[in-house]
Amino acid sequence: MKKEFNVTGMTCAACQANVEKTVKKLPGVESVSVNLLNENMSVSYNEKEVTDDKIINAVISIGYGASLKHTNEEKSTVRSDWETKQSNEQMKQKSMRTRLFSSVCFLIPLMYVAMGGMLGLPLPQFLTGTENALVNTLTQLILTVPVMIINKKFFTSGFKALRHKAANMDSLVAIGSSAAFIYGLISFYFMCYGAGHNDFQLVHKFSHELYFESAAMILTLVTIGKYLETKSKAKTSDALGKLIDLAPKTANVIRNGAEVTIPAEEVKSGDTLIIRPGESIPVDGVIIEGEGSIDQSAVTGESLPVDKEKDDTVICATINKNGTFKMVATKVGNDTTLSQIIKLVDDASNTKAPIARLADKVSGVFVPVVIGIALVTFAVWLISGATIDFALSMGITVLVISCPCALGLATPVAIMAGTGKAAENGILIKSAEALENLSSVDTVVLDKTGTVTSGKMSVSDIFVLDKTFSEKEFLSFAYSLENGSEHPLANAIKEKAKSENVNLKMSTEFSAEIGKGVSATIDGDFWFSGNYKFMLEHGILDSEFKEKSEEFMKQGKTSLVFAKNKKAIGIIAISDTVKPESKLSIEALKKLDKRVIILTGDNSSAAEFVANEVGADEFIAEVLPTDKERYVRKLKEQGKKVCMIGDGINDSPALITADVGMAIGAGTDIAIDSADIVLMKNSLCDAVTAFELSKKVLKNIKMNLFWAFFYNALGIPVAAGVFYPLWGIKLTPMLGSLAMSMSSLCVVSNALRLRFFKTKFVFSEDEQSQKKEIIENTEKKEDVTMTKTILVEGMMCNHCKAHVETALKGVEGVINAEADLEAKTATATLSSDIDINILIDAVKAAGYDAKE
Repeated sequence: MKKEFNVTGMTCAACQANVEKTVKKLPGVESVSVNLLNENMSVSYNEKEVTDDKIINAVISIGYGASLKHTNEEKSTVRSDWETKQSNEQMKQKSMRTRLFSSVCFLIPLMYVAMGGMLGLPLPQFLTGTENALVNTLTQLILTVPVMIINKKFFTSGFKALRHKAANMDSLVAIGSSAAFIYGLISFYFMCYGAGHNDFQLVHKFSHELYFESAAMILTLVTIGKYLETKSKAKTSDALGKLIDLAPKTANVIRNGAEVTIPAEEVKSGDTLIIRPGESIPVDGVIIEGEGSIDQSAVTGESLPVDKEKDDTVICATINKNGTFKMVATKVGNDTTLSQIIKLVDDASNTKAPIARLADKVSGVFVPVVIGIALVTFAVWLISGATIDFALSMGITVLVISCPCALGLATPVAIMAGTGKAAENGILIKSAEALENLSSVDTVVLDKTGTVTSGKMSVSDIFVLDKTFSEKEFLSFAYSLENGSEHPLANAIKEKAKSENVNLKMSTEFSAEIGKGVSATIDGDFWFSGNYKFMLEHGILDSEFKEKSEEFMKQGKTSLVFAKNKKAIGIIAISDTVKPESKLSIEALKKLDKRVIILTGDNSSAAEFVANEVGADEFIAEVLPTDKERYVRKLKEQGKKVCMIGDGINDSPALITADVGMAIGAGTDIAIDSADIVLMKNSLCDAVTAFELSKKVLKNIKMNLFWAFFYNALGIPVAAGVFYPLWGIKLTPMLGSLAMSMSSLCVVSNALRLRFFKTKFVFSEDEQSQKKEIIENTEKKEDVTMTKTILVEGMMCNHCKAHVETALKGVEGVINAEADLEAKTATATLSSDIDINILIDAVKAAGYDAKE
């Protein structure tokens, strides 16, 4: 059994490691994954050996809070879960903001009193001089205590963790701050003793050995870092937030013959809903009346609206741009496409990438080791003859500069940002491991039908042998003959005839022979159609149709020969056409150093033709689903890292065997168990985007881990004073705590860069030719091109983006234009200097607000 638990009180990677270690020790627990970012824990266990309460109590016993994630599953929805999570995050941010503001209010006067005299700032008379040293010290003490009370969380959490032998980052801060405060109190006692015995030399000495301001500053700086970190971490889930915000909170439902508005969560499967122009669709369903133009860009990534009519499916959280229709709800609540997307992305962010294992191991022993280093630092400096305050300062700095947080955040923030960005592009990644494995793939195996090709048979060629028939007349007889058949080839001919508006003639005595062909009487003549063998059986020996049939077969097409009264009339070639973007996508995969192999159950001629057309490196034809799995396994045995891309149904064995299984064209059926990655659109372009994104995410994780390890590897020796004897480099506790706060913020900020990821490839042939023309035009220019950027308000989707770009490209002297939805900007590449107001006016004329 696998269950999710909420875990509260975790502040760093050491906390995460402690919780994981404790739960793993329980008998019956098979695996544990704790996520510091989401504050949750996934546990697989044998319910006969361990219960939920035992797991919760084990976590509580080491000083953290724990609860079952969904105690009332039937009432829990994705929206309610999200709103609860956001509410908790906002409360946490508000609490930290209040703590920070209150701390600063006391810290500023404290720093003025403690440091003002040294900096030459004017101080009240009663706070200056040795005779007023006790008053000055008492004032510092009075201002320090509130800061410690305001930030008591560090002490309660840190010392509680120490008591349970599970030291964390709060323990380091608590020990460091407490040590500074206690040393300040001891100094204060010596000053009081000196004043009572008229030893003002003693008073003067210890008045310069107070560390009250250090204790308060450490707490305040760490709180600043935590506050900024919390705000930044919240941005990593912006992509999901945008999706959830798209789903309407209400729905117009027909109940008892009347239209009523109800909360979207109350819509039941089978309810009839009315969707008007401009409204978001609240649940998944099927249109039963009317039609609409649906903007699916937020869910599937498709840039242009898709026309929908009766019997078409519609997806939750998409927007109806035009038309009014009625639909029947088929998937509601947590079963909708939106809910499943969010669940997949959430599950992925809760998993761990293999690359994070080293950080996890280090985090488990990090805090105890740092405490040991701090004690050794203090002792060594004392033994070497340094003053106690110098040695103490060094020890405290070691404690507060060390940052296990950066180690714990390095991987999850990048994974969450990456999977969120992928979801924006209609790519659903089920685990962090799949994302990491994808970056190391060197061989891509593609199923042909439905992946490289459209998967739908259509008429590609009409060849008339008997010139007494026009092409349209021949198609009319072929349509009339095949009208009685439901074979996919017959359906392709019927669709072609309907699109050409040809006449349907009356046919009688229709007969079909399985695997051969069909026959019928039309206008008193005996017509029949079928394959080459069927023609031979009817005595048709025309060499011309044989040659033409073989020519079509070499092109991967299926030929149907039509004959009238034992005379061949014509041939219709039918093929599964290659998708327009397949060639460009495979070119892109090869540029990414991937070897592309097409694997298909189709005949060798068809496979070879398609492979040559799209530029695949290799093709394997006439293979069964089990043979596909065997071939993928063989590639892996050769040391290849394999990604299998298929439709997720007949390719399931191969998808499971591959290092990464990618299901393409899944549409609304996103819960395909056999695939690691699900592509919402029926396009290979998204596979290329997934490969690019995985590389970026892994690079980001490596940068984060390098920074986290490098920071601690360099920071701790510097704080311990290793370089002080040689170059006089010494850090104060205040600088140490500031560096620690900034290190976590750097890791989170670096991960947030993934939100601005864009593919470097152009997949539209029109865009490619336009790009080529731009490059050629630019090369012809002897002068250097320049760019100008303007702010554009009102862009809501890729359709708006295209309008703005078109408007700018229409201005004379503009070579190219590119709009950015997230940044709300548009950049024009110019062949000569153009007044920026001309660009602004062009955008305004297109219906958008623009300014410099």
